[in-house]
Amino acid sequence: MNALYDLTPFTLLDFPDTPAAIFWFVGCNLRCVYCYNPDIVFGEASISEQEALAFLKKRIGLLEGVVLSGGECTLYPNLIPFCSQIRKLGFRIKLDTNGMRPDVIASLIALELIDYVALDYKAPDSKMAQICGGGSEKRFWESFELLKNSAVAYEVRTTLHPDLLSEDEIVSMAKQLKHKGYKGEFYVQLFREGNNTIGHLASSSRRVDDQALAGYVTLRT
Repeated sequence: MNALYDLTPFTLLDFPDTPAAIFWFVGCNLRCVYCYNPDIVFGEASISEQEALAFLKKRIGLLEGVVLSGGECTLYPNLIPFCSQIRKLGFRIKLDTNGMRPDVIASLIALELIDYVALDYKAPDSKMAQICGGGSEKRFWESFELLKNSAVAYEVRTTLHPDLLSEDEIVSMAKQLKHKGYKGEFYVQLFREGNNTIGHLASSSRRVDDQALAGYVTLRT
């Protein structure tokens, strides 16, 4: 079964303290207008599980982890057995997810198949349709609660385009996370112009007020 659009052989940036490869899964259940990976979201898988696992076997002792990204990897129907095979090779697994499949996240946690999760907090429910073309903040919170109550390390992150979310809305999201018991950093990545995006977004003429976000989020450029 073809699983991946592409793979990145090596990264030191995407899995904390872990030299890793990135597996890029095709397809997504959201259509975020700022998404930098339209080719992956709308593309076709060209790399099979067997090819991906063969690559990892050659990297035993050189890499320590695998990042499952996309697209949205939790849509892949054979994800659980695939993760089991990765685990048997001795690799740690990080999951990049929009949190819209809490059932899959629950299974991965229960089977002890993930070590770290980057959970996207896309937007308040009132903005999900505009920014993501659908989805539900409720499902994000279900995934958040699963992670909060597990032993899996995780972080929460979002992307900020000033024409889509205001500083006040980001602060409100940060406060809601704290109210729900989140104790980690809330990472906010500023939209980078010059990328082909699903919504063909241009950069905003309005600058982000860093001071308004100070103390609530950790900015990533």
